[in-house]
Amino acid sequence: MRSRLINSTLAVVLVVIAVFGVSLVIVETRTITNSAQDAVQAEALHLVGIVEARVLEKAPLDAAALAGQLGPDRYARIEVPGHPAVELGERPEGSVIRGREHGEQGETVTVEEPRSIVTKEVGRTLVVVGAVALLAVVAAVLLAVRQANRLTSPLTDLAETAERLGSGDPRPRHKRYGVPELDRVADVLDASAERIGRMLTAERRLAADASHQLRTPLTALSMRLEEITVTDDLETVREEASIALTQVERLTDVVQRLLTNSRDPRTGSAVPFDLDEVVKQQVEEWRPAYRSAGRAIVRSGKQGMRAVGTPGAVAQVMAALIENSLMHGGGTVALRTRVTGNQAVIEVTDEGPGVPADLGNRIFERAISGRNSTGIGLAVARDLAEADGGRLELLQTHPPVFALFLSRTPPARPEPERPVR
Repeated sequence: MRSRLINSTLAVVLVVIAVFGVSLVIVETRTITNSAQDAVQAEALHLVGIVEARVLEKAPLDAAALAGQLGPDRYARIEVPGHPAVELGERPEGSVIRGREHGEQGETVTVEEPRSIVTKEVGRTLVVVGAVALLAVVAAVLLAVRQANRLTSPLTDLAETAERLGSGDPRPRHKRYGVPELDRVADVLDASAERIGRMLTAERRLAADASHQLRTPLTALSMRLEEITVTDDLETVREEASIALTQVERLTDVVQRLLTNSRDPRTGSAVPFDLDEVVKQQVEEWRPAYRSAGRAIVRSGKQGMRAVGTPGAVAQVMAALIENSLMHGGGTVALRTRVTGNQAVIEVTDEGPGVPADLGNRIFERAISGRNSTGIGLAVARDLAEADGGRLELLQTHPPVFALFLSRTPPARPEPERPVR
């Protein structure tokens, strides 16, 4: 596609240059030739006037005096009845431009100029036109390359986004390109990413809950069925079958409850995890993007903390905050971890203009944005944080400071060694 755009643009420019350039050369050639012809004719008229005045005054025709009235590289022949012809300058060879005028006393003045002078002037005009045409071609190629990059780079980016969705990474990018058609595709991909993300979250949560909550009832039911298979007592079979039916009903209730909970995005599956690993992973993931933007991302604060939550959800919340700072903030983005009470806090701040005062905490509402974005990322981030019992807050607007609060787990203490008996 890139080569097609460049070739088509170059072809159009070449056609325009061919049409207008040839026309310009023809017009300039005619203009230069006519101008030279007019100049020679004007000089002949000027000389015939001088000659006529001398004839009327009966003054001699002095060739040396008349030569000063003749332009350079020109030849003149003056013919006066009853007088010998007077020649001024050297007569040119080859093709010439000739101008001839007649006086009232029968005088005839012929002025000639080599046509090679006109040819040289036309050649200089061709060089100028060729240089302009070359500059036009170079400018057209540069513009075509820029336009091709502007169109092909977003297409490549959108293809990578689609590939990410197919590989199971449902995070929307919220990246726009200034081209309505491409932005429409990006909108659809972002909307699809959000739907896929919700579906994957629900399915993963359902699978985890089903694995945990159905394991014990199924084990008990299996034991009851084994009892039925090994007994010959009809009364025992009936008793065990009744108990098995009761357990089946309980399983039905569990499945129904799991299906109901899977439709609610606020049913988290928090576990203790190493907070440093998540922070480090996000810093490493986003550092190339910040380096490309001429900015930096750093981390500081307390280390060695463990928090309660879903590592993937925490990573997505941090990614949303870091991406928000990249798109709307400025300067260095800093991730700082600290402890307050029994909570672990991750603060994300930058040196940008901050959040408008009229927004405040409304920045977390859907479709609310201070920078003409979709206003979805922060809302989804807050939902993810609250799903596992955490919370996401805007602590400060200028400069902006977003804080993710998570329940903190104390560091594990080594168990005392027991004496060997």
